[in-house]
Amino acid sequence: MTSHNKPYKIIILLSFLLCGIMGFTQNDKQKELETRKQELRREIQKINELRNQNKSKEKSELSLIENFNYKINVLSNLIKVTNQQANLLTRQINANQKNISALRNELKQLKKEYANMVVKSYKSKNQQSRIMFLLSSNNFKQAYKRVQYIKQYANHQKQQGETIKAKTTQLQQTNTNLLKQQEAKKQLIAENKDVQKSLESEKKEHEGLMKSIKNNLSKYTSQIKQKQQEVDRIDAEINKIIKEAIAKSNKKAGKSTSSSTFALTPEEQVLASNFIANKGKLPWPVEKGYLTLAYGTQPSPINKSLTIKSNGVRIATEKGAKVKAVFNGEVTSVIKLKNTNPIVMIRHGNYLSIYKNLSQVYVKEGDKIQTKQTIGEVFTNPTNGETIFSFIISKDGSTENPASWIYKM
Repeated sequence: MTSHNKPYKIIILLSFLLCGIMGFTQNDKQKELETRKQELRREIQKINELRNQNKSKEKSELSLIENFNYKINVLSNLIKVTNQQANLLTRQINANQKNISALRNELKQLKKEYANMVVKSYKSKNQQSRIMFLLSSNNFKQAYKRVQYIKQYANHQKQQGETIKAKTTQLQQTNTNLLKQQEAKKQLIAENKDVQKSLESEKKEHEGLMKSIKNNLSKYTSQIKQKQQEVDRIDAEINKIIKEAIAKSNKKAGKSTSSSTFALTPEEQVLASNFIANKGKLPWPVEKGYLTLAYGTQPSPINKSLTIKSNGVRIATEKGAKVKAVFNGEVTSVIKLKNTNPIVMIRHGNYLSIYKNLSQVYVKEGDKIQTKQTIGEVFTNPTNGETIFSFIISKDGSTENPASWIYKM
């Protein structure tokens, strides 16, 4: 190897190391995106399955709009993730094309150097010329150095051949990877076209339904207001029961009954700490389902001038769906309010998980509950076939977003 080629070799080596590091990072990102894409596909499958179960039932326009909005959102996210995958592949393809170009240039230089060595070796391959080269040494030390030089030159020639072989293999592998990436990108583009068609179909149905609703907006606005009033009434009753539970617990612990927070025993403090430690990792309260209403105050999907307040999340699930406790705890109350399906409240230290709209309850007040234990069954509306479950998480009477607590909600 000539000395003036050393900087060139170092630059090539550094560029490949950098590309390797970037490659690992991009592969990790690609895996992350693929996982997210599969999650969204499973979500779409759940929506379609639940829709098909209730196809024969006449659903309210409000429920249909909620379903359309959710599926449109999931489809839009799927397109977004697939586009991110395609963009990442484009960057990987461009990087590999640069690698191929650099490898070809390096191979060209290596082969040129190797050819020169072959010619030089051919000229000096005569055994007699090698002997004369050694015998012409001025002293033994010089002769020894010349022997070492001949060995090193032969080793270098062999090493150069091995390097050319390795670089050729690397070039072939990079070409293979490039072809795979190009094929994967084509597949992603085809997938996105199919999803885009589904999205356009959903949007078209959504627009048709919204047009029908706008023709009688006052009627639906009235329905939304009545529904919100009913939700507010139930939430007010739940808040009252929570305050009573706090007062009862504090009295039992010998603390002030006027306190707005639970007085915790050492065991309850441990339970609350464990509950907090599992934030974002708690299991879903139902096996199958998707959100039809998120937590917090949000505009109505039908009339943007109206706001909907949700102290928890609303989940559409399948008929006969079993409800499971999200964490260890104790049943504080089984609530039965007027014109309302049963509600179960489970305490986890100073936290409460609340399960609304049940048809059957399998537990009673005071029962010790384990994570994922079945506590009841979701009510199915016989008129429209909808099985809607509401779930709330509360800390000392103040609600928190369940999506922050439940795994991948």
